[in-house]
Amino acid sequence: MNFADLLAALAMGVLEGLTEFLPISSTGHLILFGSLIGFKGPPGKVFEISIQLGAILAVIWIYRDLLLGLVSRMWRPGRERFYVTNILLAFLPAMVLGATLHKTITEVLFNPWVVSCALIIGGVAIILIERARPAPTIHSVPEIGPLSALLVGFGQALAMIPGTSRSGATIITALLLGVDRKVAAEFSFILAIPTMLAASAYSLFKVRDEIGTDGLGQIAIGFVAAFVVALVTVRWVLSVIGRIGFTPFGWYRIILGTFMLAWLAVH
Repeated sequence: MNFADLLAALAMGVLEGLTEFLPISSTGHLILFGSLIGFKGPPGKVFEISIQLGAILAVIWIYRDLLLGLVSRMWRPGRERFYVTNILLAFLPAMVLGATLHKTITEVLFNPWVVSCALIIGGVAIILIERARPAPTIHSVPEIGPLSALLVGFGQALAMIPGTSRSGATIITALLLGVDRKVAAEFSFILAIPTMLAASAYSLFKVRDEIGTDGLGQIAIGFVAAFVVALVTVRWVLSVIGRIGFTPFGWYRIILGTFMLAWLAVH
């Protein structure tokens, strides 16, 4: 392993931490950027799983007080039980469809062409929904309700298509249901915890025979970078999203997707 390999791992970790919780598709960015720089990590998907765990650990740390409160008080009726129920209902579609379609999606859809098109389509959807969304009527996660939570979960399941963006799909679905921007972002971030932990555990099980000591330096650097950058990114989103909205991310997706289609066409 040389310095260039470690530098590439650092860049991939930073990219994961920056994009995982923005509605711009972390998977899409990792596929596109990895293709551009010719990134070769440890065998299998171990590196990708590791940096995702770094990013999700950042969310767990940010919401540690809320999570501890939910765990301690969800056993009795109240807002905490509604909160947990909503998260579990939203998690359900991705869990079922992910386990059923994971292999097919991985084999068929994980390529730069699909990612580029999904970035553009998702960008257009974000812009249109920001303009046409109903006035917010839901101002906290427990108010979302079981049916709305389940619908957000189906939106999340759509994000199994690379380039769609898990956070983007959940957030814009929530906006359509009348959820306030900041609450939609919070719900998306908390929902990411069981979703990404389950996906990571499933993926690690699938590649268990390839787990070893190869590339530990790359894994460590990528993990730490993803954790630190995700900490900053999530806090920034929560502080500004009520003012700027999601439209700038939509335009970014369209520009990036268009650029990548042009690049792919000439290479």
